[in-house]
Amino acid sequence: MNELRIIGGKARGRKIKSVPGETTRPITDKVREALFNIISSDIQAATVLDLFAGTGSVGIEALSRGAKYVCFVDLNRQPISTIRENLKRIGLEEGAEVIRSDAFSFLEHPPSHKFDYVYIAPPQYNKLWCRALQNIDIHTAWLSGDAWVIVQIHPVEYLPIGEEMQIRNLIEFDQRHYGSTLLVFYRRTENDVDESLSADHQ
Repeated sequence: MNELRIIGGKARGRKIKSVPGETTRPITDKVREALFNIISSDIQAATVLDLFAGTGSVGIEALSRGAKYVCFVDLNRQPISTIRENLKRIGLEEGAEVIRSDAFSFLEHPPSHKFDYVYIAPPQYNKLWCRALQNIDIHTAWLSGDAWVIVQIHPVEYLPIGEEMQIRNLIEFDQRHYGSTLLVFYRRTENDVDESLSADHQ
């Protein structure tokens, strides 16, 4: 079984197991390091939602670097068991919640937390990432005011916001290419944040 390495924080250098088979889309150490170079200054005490969590390497990296709370969501038994084993193995169970659920059903529930970062890395193709992003766009109560939603896909899967992907409350603000991996970054529109603040004060 392949192992991945925690790159930074209190668990730096520790190894975690990957999920056997090809049902998950693991992020390489190189891409994960690049991702956390981008968000590292804000990850301390942040809340993170790791959707289609797979091995849990993104959420575990966040916990290692000081995230306050990480929720790992995956539908399949093997990833869930791997995440739990990895958290226990490196002593990062505190602040972690592991939920076996369909990501789309999960987002339909009333939010238990407001998340500063949402990471979406579904199995390739079938436009699952579009569906997940659209669900979050509908249910922005899951997001803090300055939240980032980050999607990990193959470059050929990318679709801009438009006719094929209707998004109203999120805007794309950055893309980063790393070989066969594309990270796309979204944040809430100012209007959506203003509406949310107004609703909170009613």
